[in-house]
Amino acid sequence: MEQLVERHRRACDAFARVAHAVPDDAWSHPTPCTEWDARALVEHVIGFHEFLLLRPLGVRAHRPREGEAARWDATSTAMFDALEQSDALDRTTELPGGNSNTPRVMLDVLTTDVLVHTWDLARAAGVAAAFDEELCARALRIAKSTPNFQRDGAMVGPEIPVDASVPIADRLAAFFGRDPAWTARYER
Repeated sequence: MEQLVERHRRACDAFARVAHAVPDDAWSHPTPCTEWDARALVEHVIGFHEFLLLRPLGVRAHRPREGEAARWDATSTAMFDALEQSDALDRTTELPGGNSNTPRVMLDVLTTDVLVHTWDLARAAGVAAAFDEELCARALRIAKSTPNFQRDGAMVGPEIPVDASVPIADRLAAFFGRDPAWTARYER
């Protein structure tokens, strides 16, 4: 399998592990993405994959109506089944708004999105997450080398300065505007 797809699978598997570890009472906890609670964050990750990969490739994920982890699992299964098709990575897909792209171009962005949101979800739910250091380092290197990197304030805020000694996942999160010291504030 293509390395690009395998890297995305590793990131998605880590996201699934965190989603499955979220306690039932933590789905309404706030996340570092100030507009979303934990449930909405998972729906964003599902929606991003639906919008950029599944629909353009003509794939339908058969998601249950409830259960965020199960909804993610169905999305992930459908996506990786589609990406196993021989021409899937280089198939030009029409995107809403009249643009077109290929999964090969979009997968690095999606992998980074999943890594950052895995960090967000783990922090929101107060669960431990094992991050793939190689994936995080690669995502950070690519993001830092992107000319005119877009920061919108909500999902990608100003970079938070951190020491090079902090874990790579925290450095990646900090580059995307997350404070590595952030913890969810919620009522028990």
